[in-house]
Amino acid sequence: MSHSFDRRTALAGLGAAGLVAVSPAPAFAQGLNLGSILGRATDSALDRLAQPGAFYNDEDVRIGLPMLGNLGSGGSSGGFLGRALGAASRLGGLPGIDDIIRGINDAAGEAAGLAKPIFRDAINGLSFGDAPGIIREADGGTQYLRRSSNDRLSAEFNPLVDAALTKAGLHERIEGIANKNSLLRDAGLNRENINASVTEQGLDGIFSYIGAEERNFRKNPLRGLGNLLRN
Repeated sequence: MSHSFDRRTALAGLGAAGLVAVSPAPAFAQGLNLGSILGRATDSALDRLAQPGAFYNDEDVRIGLPMLGNLGSGGSSGGFLGRALGAASRLGGLPGIDDIIRGINDAAGEAAGLAKPIFRDAINGLSFGDAPGIIREADGGTQYLRRSSNDRLSAEFNPLVDAALTKAGLHERIEGIANKNSLLRDAGLNRENINASVTEQGLDGIFSYIGAEERNFRKNPLRGLGNLLRN
């Protein structure tokens, strides 16, 4: 009896998905539970980025060397200083930098794998009815999550990044290079700046993946049918 009811409930919800284009935004958010959709998109994105090499192998989200005095820029290149140091490393001037970049990306992936609870808590705290415009955008839920929760997510993701970097010995290695390099030493490279840069770039990559998952789900809402029927 309960299994049949669950199946009918799931099918009814999927039938409502076909009305997305004509339903008012609040009705969509309440009836289809955009929070649940965004939660599944987030889980999938974090699972993908937690795979070994995921951050590093995707140039669109690859994390560059920590930036000093330019932490707000984000981006995959790590900015001018990162490119300069990377070039110096390839020329033999700073041995070990390439390994450090790969290690930073692996640490970000490890942090992403532990971040589901903080993203779920942030999603559960959203009030989608207050932002009906999010329904009109293919990745509107992702955009709204970042606008509403970026500071909180950054504050809670940062310790995960710090722990992963520490576990990999990367803070010690980067600080050791800084102590031997006047450019980095004078720029004031420290643990706080390293964590801030990796956290920001890591969140850029995570939100990029969440947005892609949300867009894919909206294009094909039947994709989650199997999971819905098993719940």
